[in-house]
Amino acid sequence: MINGSTQLFGIIGNPVEHSLSPAMHNAAFAALGINGVYIPMRPHDLSDGFRGLRALGFIGVSVTVPYKVAIMDCLDEIDPVARKIGAVNTLYFDRNIDGEPFCKGYNTDWLGSNQALAAEIDPRGSTVLIIGAGGAARAVGFGLLEAGAKIMLTNRTEAKGRELAGQLNCAFIPAHDVAQVRADALINTTSVGMAPHHDALPIRPELLVHFSVVMDIVYAPLATRLLQEAAVRGCRTIDGLKMLQCQGAAQFTLWTGQEAPLAVMRTALLAELQARHH
Repeated sequence: MINGSTQLFGIIGNPVEHSLSPAMHNAAFAALGINGVYIPMRPHDLSDGFRGLRALGFIGVSVTVPYKVAIMDCLDEIDPVARKIGAVNTLYFDRNIDGEPFCKGYNTDWLGSNQALAAEIDPRGSTVLIIGAGGAARAVGFGLLEAGAKIMLTNRTEAKGRELAGQLNCAFIPAHDVAQVRADALINTTSVGMAPHHDALPIRPELLVHFSVVMDIVYAPLATRLLQEAAVRGCRTIDGLKMLQCQGAAQFTLWTGQEAPLAVMRTALLAELQARHH
């Protein structure tokens, strides 16, 4: 029941209609009996929108594309790992000692990818090949380094890939050399394989035997062709909802101080995904 004491949470992005986060967070609030609501919002102007969130007393807000970098200019404080990654996906509004509103930015994408991977393999000491060089690759890469993994990077556009590999201080593998790579895990951080291009693959399928675990951050479809090809070759697979769920759980705990109901969140995500593709 939404009333005058309902706590406000939400997500800002453009577009934002497609986000699965409202389903996940609202289910979590309901399960724990928290009087909170999580709503999707598309600000016309980011700094005006941010001032509105602060003025209306929002507690926690997720940030998605295209605002993960630009939002950093609005904040009072930025978590050190988020600063290293150069992107913020989570806002927490609080008050400082003088009672003034105060907003700190975090990045839970790296926590989400680390936890998703840790379900199948310990990142510490593991070797991981990351495909991609965008914002997701950056968060996943920095997260794995924080966890003590050894990483390598490959990307279709070599210049962009080499640039990120330089920032992550890791090896860049040109596309034609990927066949030589052996690693504990492979993570696709690109949108290759996302609907409607279900059949696209970010790597030649016969090379998947060189990895024990294959993770895809694409979640529509849930069983991407990459994961299907990997499973056929005996790899353990991790779907894109796992990372979304884990980074959302990290946000939930940050905002509420309570342990996130993971099974409830996963069920809500699956139900929402199913409803949309029917």
